[in-house]
Amino acid sequence: MNPDALAIAADLDHERKNGQVRSPLHGIPFLVKDNIASKDKLQTTAGSWALQGSIVPRDASVVNKLRKAGAVLMGKATLSEWADMRSNNYSEGYSGRGGQARSAYNLTVNPGGSSSGSAIAVSNNVVPFALGTETDGSVINPAERNAIVGIKPTVGLTSRSGVIPECTHQDTVGTFGKTVRDAVYALDAIYGVDSRDNYTSAQVGRTPQGGYVPYLSTASSLKGAKFGIPWASFWALADQEQLNILLDMVSMIKDAGATIVNGTELPYYKKIVSPDGWNWDYGTTRGYPNESEYTYVKVDFYNNIAAYLSELSNTNIRSLADIVQYNIDNDGTEGGTPGISPAFGSGQDGFLASLATGGIMNQTYWEALAFCQRTTREDGIDAALYANGAFLDALLVPPDVGQSYQIAAQAGYPVLTIPASVHSSSGMPFGLALIGTAFSEATLIKYGSAIEDLM
Repeated sequence: MNPDALAIAADLDHERKNGQVRSPLHGIPFLVKDNIASKDKLQTTAGSWALQGSIVPRDASVVNKLRKAGAVLMGKATLSEWADMRSNNYSEGYSGRGGQARSAYNLTVNPGGSSSGSAIAVSNNVVPFALGTETDGSVINPAERNAIVGIKPTVGLTSRSGVIPECTHQDTVGTFGKTVRDAVYALDAIYGVDSRDNYTSAQVGRTPQGGYVPYLSTASSLKGAKFGIPWASFWALADQEQLNILLDMVSMIKDAGATIVNGTELPYYKKIVSPDGWNWDYGTTRGYPNESEYTYVKVDFYNNIAAYLSELSNTNIRSLADIVQYNIDNDGTEGGTPGISPAFGSGQDGFLASLATGGIMNQTYWEALAFCQRTTREDGIDAALYANGAFLDALLVPPDVGQSYQIAAQAGYPVLTIPASVHSSSGMPFGLALIGTAFSEATLIKYGSAIEDLM
């Protein structure tokens, strides 16, 4: 918790009393995932004791923007430690520093991650909105599993400056809200070009001048809309109860005047979509590391974490090797070796896999990156959107099928999820999501809010 939050709020109340309202977020409290830096009395640790006491050089760009908008940073939300990069065998929402995050819907099952605490805090009415980060599903997954709205923007719409990094090509900062409107207020405050993140230059000329709030709409906007259903690619992998409920929603959307086009498949879905659930190393599972997202994520993390750590003060942690050794040296709190922490059965296999790459961008790295981006972009989501030559507004997908947001993550394309229902057996929520092409957030917001209004 931010010890200065009440004083900040009092100052903002004084501004409002004197007629100064900075934005719709003036005086509104929020949390950020604990991998988003803030230059104040709060820690930024990615949930690890290794960074406890370290001092960041400045606010993350998105935090700075929210402060200028008048929002009040109440504190940091817990997360899956190191944003799920540490291990491929872990308890979602667990970190050494924060313990186990739990969804109020069911205290005993996966709450969604890695932005677990951010989503749970909005779901539990702790704050009206929060920020999370996504490399592969870490905004959309916890949003839909906590019955809230999540917006995962195009890579490059929101700055990653000051965010503990994972993958250059896929990291993005997203927003959580109870409604599309709340999530969009937050998005409007944080998007924009930032000189500290050159990926943000890609948005120039591709964002609305008046922001995204004007695109919020009602159910009447669905008349004339065109949505694709990539049935074999994703829908067929959902369980029957979710299918029944989501297809009822699709019928309502159609009755509201939208055109639903079934069978808008990703051309390479049989090759790139794991039939057995989310798997960011599915290429290697099939015997092709040069077709695996994990191949380049491992390398990026090795290099990016060193760059991030180099700017910290008051810490001896300067490299991935230092983090690995810290976890081993502090088995009691961090469980760096197998069999110590039940939350990390392997200890830290993800870190060890990244360490083994040495950060070398070899031929396999570039082949994997090219393959994943081509088969999810022009030969993937874009191809599905151009169904039979008629461009669709968005693809509708069941986001509890993790392969849907996995494909969008590899593409770097935006996703918006809205609540759908709660599963009878687990008591856990699930959603309905819209996937679009690069920088199509305005379209997703228009139709996401329209579907929300319809429901």
